[in-house]
Amino acid sequence: MDSLINLIVYLVVFGLIWWLVSLLPLPSPVAQVVRVLFIIMLILIVLSVFGIIPGNYLPRLSL
Repeated sequence: MDSLINLIVYLVVFGLIWWLVSLLPLPSPVAQVVRVLFIIMLILIVLSVFGIIPGNYLPRLSL
């Protein structure tokens, strides 16, 4: 249950950061690179929350 709550919190924060970055007036090539980096980060967050890869870079949430 804790991993599900952690995943929801991380995805909400990640979505807010993605939304704020999307509001920046970036040139098209830069925006495409940023979008790819955000997708890679999203995959890493999901895999580390479920313990498939070590997630030492993610802070542990204690609720």
